[in-house]
Order: sequence, then structure tokens, then C-alpha cells
Amino acid sequence: MKFYVIGDRQTVLGFRLVGIEGTDVADRDEALAALKTAVAEKDIGIVLITETVSGQMRDEVEARLYGMGFPLVLEIPDSQGPSPDRPGIEDIVRKAIGISI
Repeated sequence: MKFYVIGDRQTVLGFRLVGIEGTDVADRDEALAALKTAVAEKDIGIVLITETVSGQMRDEVEARLYGMGFPLVLEIPDSQGPSPDRPGIEDIVRKAIGISI
């Protein structure tokens, strides 16, 4: 099982330095195409998408985050750091399974 990263150029380059392939994207269309490609690859188990890029395609990312689809999709901070309005783990779990922890 492999990782794959979708994000800005600096973030993708950083992951490539440690052996993780990815696609740097500049807009929503490129991001959607990269996600479609990553999901189609059978050996990719985890797709990392930067918060900035996932914000450009929120509906598609949330469908993967809160669905039972494979591969697992995770949002990560980009090269500029975490987003100040990022939901906490409790909010994510509550939205995904409907209960508070």
C-alpha cells in the first residue's frame, strides 16, 4: 500500500524527497483530476490532500472522508501551516458517525 499526496508544489516536493509520489495542482480542475487518478490506482491506500486544495473541492473530499471508500483520504496542512478554521478531531468524528466523544 502506497501513499499519494495532492497539494501545492512545495508540499508535494517535500513528500517526494521522502519517496512519496504526488501531484502539484494549481486549481480545482487539476485537483479533481489528480484525485480521480489516485483513487483509480489499486496500490494507493492513503491519499493526502492539503487543506488549501481540499477547500477547492470540498464536496468531493467530504464524500471520501465520511464515506467508506478506498483509498483513505486525509487532509493535511500545506507548506504554510495548518488552517486556523480547521475542525478538530471531535468535530470530524461527530460528523462522520453522529456521536460525540
